[in-house]
Amino acid sequence: MHEQLKAGRAKAGLTQIEAAGRLGISQPYLSQLEKGERPVTPELARLAATIYRLPATALPIPDTTAGEAMDPALLVRQLAGLGYPGFAHLRARKANPAAVILTALVQKDLETRLAEALPWVLLTYPDLDWSWLINQVKLADAQNRLGFLVAVAKNLATNRPQFESALEQLGAVELHLERARLAREDTLCRESMPSAERRWLETNRSPLARHWNLLTGLAPDQLSYAS
Repeated sequence: MHEQLKAGRAKAGLTQIEAAGRLGISQPYLSQLEKGERPVTPELARLAATIYRLPATALPIPDTTAGEAMDPALLVRQLAGLGYPGFAHLRARKANPAAVILTALVQKDLETRLAEALPWVLLTYPDLDWSWLINQVKLADAQNRLGFLVAVAKNLATNRPQFESALEQLGAVELHLERARLAREDTLCRESMPSAERRWLETNRSPLARHWNLLTGLAPDQLSYAS
């Protein structure tokens, strides 16, 4: 992060003294941060990203515990911070998009409105840290969940010019995850799904969901940003 901090300041055209004043820290302290002599806290990283107008992908990725429950309200705020139109009216909190995706995918149960936002994140931030994200979902045995979302996002990018720039990256990631696809059946973060719904989805899920061994009714054409 220290290199991004220095590069972001330079791109913003700020001296260390000017940047330090806006960040609420001293110039010597900022100098130490930029040299990697002191750790950049998440709070300072978010503030710097706002002041320097850095992309969300430049934010540090926090340590994430697989399976750790997360307050849905915080995830909503993070999605708002990424610019998701469905939550644009809510108070935002900046976060790295790769970390947001992982946090969502390791939840045992996730609200439908949150799951529906995830393909949008992949479409909007195709330059996220895929290597880190893929490694983490494999550790959590969640690669089928990510593979399905990537496939949904790629489907949307194929026919929509606003997402066309993400198509090549999504295709490469899909191929990579295809080789790691698990045979066991899973849900898209709906582990408490009733038995009756499970039985219905076994027959009525989409071919895409069936391919990724997921019991989910999520489909590209039902997403609000697909129109």
